[in-house]
Amino acid sequence: MNQPSPQNAQAAAAPQQNGSRGAAFAMFGLLLIAYVLMSADRYLVSAFGKQIQEALSLSGPQRGTLTTIFTLGLGIAGLPAGWLIARSSRKTVLMTGIVIFSLATALATMAGGFGSMFSYLVLQGIGMAMLATSMFSLASSYFAKNRVAAVGAVNVCFGLGAIVAPIIISFLAASSKTWQETMQTFAAFGIVLVVLIAVTVRPWFSETQHAAHYNEGTGGAETLKNRNTIILAVLSIIYGLNVYGFIGSYPTFLQKTEGYDLPGAITMIKFFGYGSLLSIFGGMLGDKFSPKWVIIIFSVLAVILGATLFMPGLSVSAHKWLAFSYGIVGPAVLYTNLAGAHIKALRRNLSRLGSSMFVSSIYAGAACGGFLMSYLAERFSWQQAAYIQMSLLTLIGTVLALGLRTNEMSK
Repeated sequence: MNQPSPQNAQAAAAPQQNGSRGAAFAMFGLLLIAYVLMSADRYLVSAFGKQIQEALSLSGPQRGTLTTIFTLGLGIAGLPAGWLIARSSRKTVLMTGIVIFSLATALATMAGGFGSMFSYLVLQGIGMAMLATSMFSLASSYFAKNRVAAVGAVNVCFGLGAIVAPIIISFLAASSKTWQETMQTFAAFGIVLVVLIAVTVRPWFSETQHAAHYNEGTGGAETLKNRNTIILAVLSIIYGLNVYGFIGSYPTFLQKTEGYDLPGAITMIKFFGYGSLLSIFGGMLGDKFSPKWVIIIFSVLAVILGATLFMPGLSVSAHKWLAFSYGIVGPAVLYTNLAGAHIKALRRNLSRLGSSMFVSSIYAGAACGGFLMSYLAERFSWQQAAYIQMSLLTLIGTVLALGLRTNEMSK
């Protein structure tokens, strides 16, 4: 006979405590702050890319690789994080993740070259995977009636991170002597949040199993080996390549080609973040309409934006509007609905598997995004690189999305 996991044992007893919805939202808010920190943290290497390149004597492709290589850790640790949640608890995995990515951020300031920085940033991504998988699993389980919108609420924090990152980084950089001091401050914030979460977040909320209370007849596959999950994994890899190629390369493109200074370049990422703030509405689209057609329609829009984002000679206003639009099409709609579709592809009580598969696949692609964009830009041009990586690959993904079967997803 199978023994209940520690998480399930906590979940069985926890709902009896009937914690107030207000307390649940307060705890969820604290966890979302941690997610904002994680999102902001991932922009550090991109923002300081030029300084890090000079300090460590890196080539262009090496610099591009480091801007998004944390995603390799996310890709590696996504599925194992789901396994850990099943055998411990979301809260434990989440807190461990924050500790890991905070310590890795601090260690990155001591890197002596490409190899050591590479290792520390991959470790940073492993911690981020544990946090992200726990958050998606928790959101889709506690807010079981609106799973995609709940995932969108988590992803809003991705947008908030993109908005506050330029502000915080610029402020800390102005008051710090080196880029290392700024990164060390971010690491300290993470440890403070871990202490707050340990004291305030209760198991009746973090280990909730609301989604599991739905009838198993609501559909969805019983394992990851199903048509929808496989197609969604490929689409997620393509998305990761594109969006993280953009995040890792856009500030450098603006500085090297368009003559922007560092504050001006990272400010453009803030407008990308503004678009991401519409993630809840993007999630509502996935809850109300077929996720298949939401993904297809917005993938077509991503193809168009991919062909224009890296065009030289555009005005400041044009760059702002393009970055804002890409924030809507990419993180707000495609990211949210890919995550939601991964969860819906499986039975409701398997949200941790859907979440972990999404994290692993999207960040497996993202790990190569910065390197590929930099390599193509050096071989051809920034605009041609965007044509290949951001438009052509997305067009291929759009065709693949036609094979999704929404009638086989959980309701």
